Amino acid sequence: MACSFDIENQLNGPVCGIDEAGRGPLAGPVVAACVYIPESARKESFWTHVNDSKKLTARKRGMLYDLIVMHAHYGIAEASVKEIDDINILRASLLAMTRSLEAMVSRFDLVPSVALVDGNSKPELPCQIKTVVKGDSLSLSIAAASILAKVTRDRIMEDLCRKFPMYGWSRNAGYGTTEHLRAINDHGVTTHHRRSFSPVKRSLTV
Repeated sequence: MACSFDIENQLNGPVCGIDEAGRGPLAGPVVAACVYIPESARKESFWTHVNDSKKLTARKRGMLYDLIVMHAHYGIAEASVKEIDDINILRASLLAMTRSLEAMVSRFDLVPSVALVDGNSKPELPCQIKTVVKGDSLSLSIAAASILAKVTRDRIMEDLCRKFPMYGWSRNAGYGTTEHLRAINDHGVTTHHRRSFSPVKRSLTV
């Protein structure tokens, strides 16, 4: 099944999509986005290019980001490194998802009837929830959310990289690449590192 509005069309009322970015990295927050695409905006031709953010180039993600925020209702939120370490990455990801819907409701005064959530875990939401495994490759609402979350998080890591250039976060987005692991070994751990993640935790005990 290609990425489409098929799942949205089978449900009643406003249907939004929610996805997150940044569960795996060793540094930086986890970011989630919630997107509702109004019927009137679905005829726009750019939706045919929207897909799972991981399948798109950074340049294309950036272009689609601008179009999505222009034509859709959306909210973007994060859970901090401290929250990730305090409650674990899964719960922090779900917390960011909850906040992203709250941000959309606050910004656009729209509470969806159904939220399509990528994956198989449900955040706390004030509406019906339908989890969709690999949803960012099936639902255009979830795919759009994946793009907003990914672009936002990449920009956060690029900003942090200006302050901590030795870790290469503008290139690795905080993931445990050879470059990043070497920098942790050489320069230590920053306040932006997830101390509960094994490679970081190990470096603190050496």
